[in-house]
This record gives sequence, structure tokens and C-alpha cells, in this order.
Amino acid sequence: MNISVSMYSLASTIRKENWSIVDFIDYASSISIDGVELLDIYWTNKDEEIVEVLTALKSHNLQVSAYDITNNFVKESVEERAKEVETVLNGIQVAKKLGTNIVRVFCGDVQADTTYENRSAWIIEGLKNCAETAEKEQVYLAIENHGLLAGKSKQVSEIIKAVNSPFVKATFDTGNFLLVHEKPTKAFEQLKNEIVHVHFKDFREKAKNESLRGFRSTEGVELIGVVPGDGEVDLASILNGLKSIHYDGWLSIEYEGHDDAKMANEEAVNRLRNLLR
Repeated sequence: MNISVSMYSLASTIRKENWSIVDFIDYASSISIDGVELLDIYWTNKDEEIVEVLTALKSHNLQVSAYDITNNFVKESVEERAKEVETVLNGIQVAKKLGTNIVRVFCGDVQADTTYENRSAWIIEGLKNCAETAEKEQVYLAIENHGLLAGKSKQVSEIIKAVNSPFVKATFDTGNFLLVHEKPTKAFEQLKNEIVHVHFKDFREKAKNESLRGFRSTEGVELIGVVPGDGEVDLASILNGLKSIHYDGWLSIEYEGHDDAKMANEEAVNRLRNLLR
């Protein structure tokens, strides 16, 4: 298994110091990791920047673990959903340029009257419309258990089975299951045969009278992002599970806490290295 860091892990630093993607790659090289996870939201001018990014990756001998698309198949009109499909299809081509065969995708977001039950057909339809290109290009569409709409392992598993493509699989986010009140170790058992990418992440429950803002769960519990190992996720058990299924892909750190992001990610990398020994 190889270690990468998601650019999103440095979100606070990126805002504060106005980092470019190349700045992030320079930082990643300084903490001696194997790769980086890049996101579509951080391009300023993709066509101009991609050459600089490829040059920086080669200079630092870093690979791209995954390319993350910010899509949402839960849109009311056929035209809007078609645009989301086009976003993913474009992402597949960018991923190939970046040298990765994994595109992280979302299902969709909760709206006023949406539920998984009444909107899963749109998600499945959208992914089916992307799957043919993914198969042709040999690029995995890795569904992240993200948000409150399709965040449970059973839901992700159902979607994967319904799409029925060898190139539609899962990004297993170790922390996000807590937001839908599912034990990550239980979720692993449900999805272990579908995992092609892993987000190494952790949360803790917000303390009473604590002023920090967190992420609200489906039951209204507020969770605070922490350095992996300081929260509620049994990361050692999940890593042992990954070893047991001979997973040899990427473990990508995704930190969403309030501490200094550069220091937090460096600590997360050190902890992950120790767990892998």
C-alpha cells in the first residue's frame, strides 16, 4: 500500500496562503510521501496549469493517487443531470493526463425532499452513462461514501451492483461512515470487495460547550475532524482488513480538522507509516 495526501487536506492552508496545485505538490514532496490526490475544484486555468503540474510531479517523483470530481447526479432536470455526466467524462480524460486510473466521484446531495430511496435511480442512471467510457479508458469511477444521501455502505454497495460495471467501485472513506452512524469496521465488511481507493480520515464527537464547528450527522450529532488516530475510527482494524484482502492501492490522507493543516498532515503520514510496519 502506498501513501498519498489529498489536496483537500490542506484546504485551510490553501485559502490562507493562496496555494496553487504546484505549491501543494511542493509541500507533499517535503513530507516524503508516494503520491498526491488532486481535485477539480483547485484548477484556476486547467489547460494552462496541467503542464506545470505534470512537470512538478515528475520533478518530485510523485504519482497522482486519484483525481476527484465534484459531481452531483441528484438534479431535477434531464439537462442538468447530463451536465453532471459530462463533468465526470471530462474528469476521466484529465485523470488519464495526470497518470491515474482512479476518478473519485460523488452520488449526490440531500435537498428539500430528497431521500436515497426516491433519488437512487438518478444516481444509478448517471453512473451507467459514465461507465462505458470508464471501461473503454480503463479508469475506475470510485464512489465515495460522502454526505448524507448515499453515505451508508449498503447504499454504495447497492449502487455498484445496479450499475454492474467492473470499473465502478468504491472510495472507502474511513471517517464519513460516522456521519451516517455506521461503524467503519462494519462498513468495511460490506464493501471490502469493491474498494479501489481509501481515504484515511478520522472524526471525534464535539464536546459540550466547544466552540469549534464540525460536521452534522444524520441524527444531528456534530463531529470534529482530527488527525487520524485521535478520533473514533478503528484505523488499525481497517488496515488489517485491507491487508487480509491483499489491497495494494492507495491510502490517501484526508484531514478536515482545525489544527495547522501542514503539521496535522505530517503527523498523519507518520502515524500511517507506523501502522503499516
